[in-house]
Amino acid sequence: MLKGKTAVVTGGSRGIGRAIVERLCRDGADVVFGYATREDAAADLVRAMRAEGAGCRALKADLARPGEAERLMEAAEEHLGGLDILVNNAAMAFEPTPLAETDETTFDAVMGVNAKSAFLTIRHAARTMREGGRIVNISTLNTVRPVPGIGAYAASKGAIEQLTAVAARELGSRGITVNTVSPGATDTELLRGTNSPEGLDRVVAVTPLGRLGRPSDIADVVGFLVGPQGGWLTGQNLRATGGI
Repeated sequence: MLKGKTAVVTGGSRGIGRAIVERLCRDGADVVFGYATREDAAADLVRAMRAEGAGCRALKADLARPGEAERLMEAAEEHLGGLDILVNNAAMAFEPTPLAETDETTFDAVMGVNAKSAFLTIRHAARTMREGGRIVNISTLNTVRPVPGIGAYAASKGAIEQLTAVAARELGSRGITVNTVSPGATDTELLRGTNSPEGLDRVVAVTPLGRLGRPSDIADVVGFLVGPQGGWLTGQNLRATGGI
């Protein structure tokens, strides 16, 4: 389905990002993904995908640092020989903190990784992506179902959704689609590390499909958007939430 296509995925070593890399590789794309710290997880993913015959490479890039987003894109494109697909998945979460207690350093860090890095990678793609390309930005259900303590995180994801809307209109003349995917509660290491079992049970109880999302559920939506069937969707926000 994606044979001959090239893709860059930010934050690709674990969780939803890893599932997206796996999906794109298995669909035939040549994939470069970025990771910040977990070299072991990144190397494991590369080994697994190459064992299946896929083109896969990891590049270390701490998107909290100035210049790293541009460096990732430039290095990836040099390796791939061009760009057809960009998935912005990298995100920085933090312990829920009331707005009155959120310091500027934390706010700037969250906005830098979650929003500014996406702006920079989209800006790069706007200059170099081939016609008919695909951009997918990963947001969150919490932009429409906010909860206390996530002001900086929700603001950063809201910014991504607006970048999607603008980029879709700017790049449409080149056949490039730009969409957002907003997951609900998805069963990842991060989710289980920041929620009690009782809290997760409550989420499942209010989810019409009766379970937590799986990373592969989100990857399937991304796979649809970047594939040939997704060519008539742009500027959209697909809420992959199990019905919440």
